[in-house]
Amino acid sequence: MESEIGRGRTGVVYRAKDLRLDRTLVVKLLAPELGRNETFRRRFVHDIRIAAAIDHPHIVPIFEVGEADGLLYIAMRYIAALNLREILDQYGALSVTGAIRIAGQVASALDSAHAHGVVHGDVSPGNILVARSADEDRPQYAYLTDFGIDIRTLTENFTCTGPFAGTLDYVAPEQISGQPVNRATDLYALACVVYEAIAGDPVFPREEDTALMRAHKRNEPPPLSQRLPGITAHVDDVMRTALAKAPDDRYGSCLEFTEELRAAVGGPEVLPT
Repeated sequence: MESEIGRGRTGVVYRAKDLRLDRTLVVKLLAPELGRNETFRRRFVHDIRIAAAIDHPHIVPIFEVGEADGLLYIAMRYIAALNLREILDQYGALSVTGAIRIAGQVASALDSAHAHGVVHGDVSPGNILVARSADEDRPQYAYLTDFGIDIRTLTENFTCTGPFAGTLDYVAPEQISGQPVNRATDLYALACVVYEAIAGDPVFPREEDTALMRAHKRNEPPPLSQRLPGITAHVDDVMRTALAKAPDDRYGSCLEFTEELRAAVGGPEVLPT
């Protein structure tokens, strides 16, 4: 273990050295309280093994999952990149084209995971890495990470306070209600990420968690056209569908959402890979 490079609601991330193969990788140690929950432990190992089998260019490869001294860990490929949370905090909102480009790549990764029966459950800017591409025509290359950490178990069994606290800005209404999550849940979260990437602020800016959860469950998303000049009513319609309260009212896939958004913006085709 060489240095800490981040921490979030579920654990601490380190840059590490694989002594057997002499390569740099990322190791995430999960919060100790998660490892003590047997239900979470079984589901975590099961989901990570399935996620590790997904071969997709926009999903961070998982090398190993295990336990050491009572701590669950995941070893993943090291990617020299900022996550989208860091980019938004440092540089502000993205261009609409840039946001859609990244969203299309993440949507492709999510649809691939859903085809394998895997729901991410925690799509957020902090779980999207954005690296520079060697292709000058496609300068941003996105990777989705943190599959297999079940947010339902976390919120049902532990408080969201302390060093592993996370944001509720991207949580779908059905997650808040404790209902089963599916691909529509990830789509809602992706739409929240896209909204913030374009607007510069979350869909529902709230200081209190209770008020934020209430807004996700009851409030209609403020139209992007009210925040940014040049955004059309068609874009507002697309975002409204993606952020629908009922999962069945959303788009059928994440790529369908990003393709509809691209068409609404009227820009050049944004391919997912």
